[in-house]
Amino acid sequence: MTPARSRLVATLLLVGITSVWGSTFYLIRDLVQVLPPTDFLAVRFTIAAAAMVAVFWRQLRAVSGRELRIGVGLGILYAVAQILQTVGLAHTEASRSGFITGTYVVLTPIFGAILLRDRIPRSTWLAVLMATAGLATLSLNGFSPGFGSAAGFGFGEGVTLLAAAIYALHIIGLGRYSSPASAAGLSTVQMITIAVVSLIAAMPGGIQLPSGRGGWTSVLYMALVAGAVAIWAQTWAQSHLTATRAAIVMTLEPVFAAAFAVALGGESMTLRMMLGGAMVLSAMYTVEIFGRRADATAEQDPPAELLHHEL
Repeated sequence: MTPARSRLVATLLLVGITSVWGSTFYLIRDLVQVLPPTDFLAVRFTIAAAAMVAVFWRQLRAVSGRELRIGVGLGILYAVAQILQTVGLAHTEASRSGFITGTYVVLTPIFGAILLRDRIPRSTWLAVLMATAGLATLSLNGFSPGFGSAAGFGFGEGVTLLAAAIYALHIIGLGRYSSPASAAGLSTVQMITIAVVSLIAAMPGGIQLPSGRGGWTSVLYMALVAGAVAIWAQTWAQSHLTATRAAIVMTLEPVFAAAFAVALGGESMTLRMMLGGAMVLSAMYTVEIFGRRADATAEQDPPAELLHHEL
């Protein structure tokens, strides 16, 4: 498979992941009303970790010491971001939480430029701005009177912004250290770490389990599909994509969330939804078009591509 085709497959896989994440919005909202958020995360990720160990046992045993350390570090980042985002959601509006979390699309290239000395093309910055504008249009259905004041940007917003920064670091780490060969083992180590951190966070008050067939069905879907499959797919996809490119693609999550809200949640399609979704899709299209041009240029210079791959 050529590098260009690998990147296309990775992009499509990442789009599929974001559609799954978007489908979980209503499930999570309903579950955390009857189940403490940290308990939900502990149960969800423990099931996901058990499933991944069972499926990827061979790959897990083959993980090197370096990959183990990387997987544990990335898992801690992801788990802490999940917990902070959940805590923030309890202290701020869902619309603000969604927008602030989505600022990882801006923070990812900024951190990449600062920490890794990445050179971010102008076309990518344009796509970042378009995606951010789309997120704002989708998520912020009007500003409350206190927004922008001390009362409007408080503990919940601050914690959520910290979660977004940690998500950006996780995306950068995956883009830097993941490889197609190590994706299964690395994602399994991450999931085990996420489960351990979530269990530690939930233990002080005791862990409450879901009740009823509906509750368990939702948790199993989010554990196996939106958890285990998603983190393996993200790890593999990011071994073929730059961190910023991946972050822009993942801003499709609120677009899919809005689509599911209309299709299954009984909400009406609005001009704001269509405009915001169009902005995010345009951002992804922009980064893909310029990415393909870069791929075509790289294929005309095999030694340079090989050197990039080795690095």
